[in-house]
Amino acid sequence: MQKARINLASIDIGRLNQICESITDIAKKTKTKISGPVPLPTKVMKMTTRESPCGNGTATWERYEMRVHKRLIDLGVDERALRLVMRVPIPENVNIQIELME
Repeated sequence: MQKARINLASIDIGRLNQICESITDIAKKTKTKISGPVPLPTKVMKMTTRESPCGNGTATWERYEMRVHKRLIDLGVDERALRLVMRVPIPENVNIQIELME
């Protein structure tokens, strides 16, 4: 049986969860088999920089971090459901990939 694997990634977890909810609603309305959303490990990217621009003075540091949240959804291949998923409005800061699997 074929299925569509949807990978979602974003730094904004609220919008990511909204998109996951809309995809699960579409699956329920079209009665398509769905598994997920499966939360994948959050990637935390950290950067530490020295506060003073010249390097002199006290050793004070600024710490920045960015968290990338990921979700994985497997959806049974149904042409109507996939068309509705393609019409879901995706914000700029959300990355989505759809693959067809065997």
